[in-house]
Amino acid sequence: MASRSTQILEAAARVIARRGVRGLRVEELAAEAGVSTALIYYHFKDRTGILRQTLEFISDRAERYTSGRGPDEPPLAPREELEETLLLELQDTVEVRENSSAWGELRASAVFDEVLREDLARATLEWVQEVAALLGRVQPMAPASSLAAAAERLTALLEGLSVRWLSGGIRIGHARELMRGAVDAELAGLRQD
Repeated sequence: MASRSTQILEAAARVIARRGVRGLRVEELAAEAGVSTALIYYHFKDRTGILRQTLEFISDRAERYTSGRGPDEPPLAPREELEETLLLELQDTVEVRENSSAWGELRASAVFDEVLREDLARATLEWVQEVAALLGRVQPMAPASSLAAAAERLTALLEGLSVRWLSGGIRIGHARELMRGAVDAELAGLRQD
């Protein structure tokens, strides 16, 4: 069984995905999580604490579903691992939809919330660095600055494609196809560096 704090964070991700950060009310979160508001304040102190921990929770959850190969599965070649890691952010599951929606809502709110902006910038930087490391495994001779720039473009594109898919602007298959094309283009550019 999930710990109470995990249960609350799962509920917070659901509420933020559905109603946005501005729609997050501690009373509604308590009802969604099946706990008291006092327990929420005990674990997270205040609304900012809830938001910060929810951001960390959805980042960790994304890490799990994008790198969760089983121990019996053969390792992927670097190129396959890069592509799979990115494409697993575009899968039609409740968890991915919820995570991607909550991430987008947190990003939008960060425009007006300096503390959240700093936390989101840190989480984004970690994600960009992870993708840059994967790119470096595919193109080990590419300069670090080129790897970082390519990773930034790929992660930014992935966020945009995710928003368009979630909002009905494009189909998931098309979003995945565009992401594959972007990976091809970035790797071709890195080979030229």
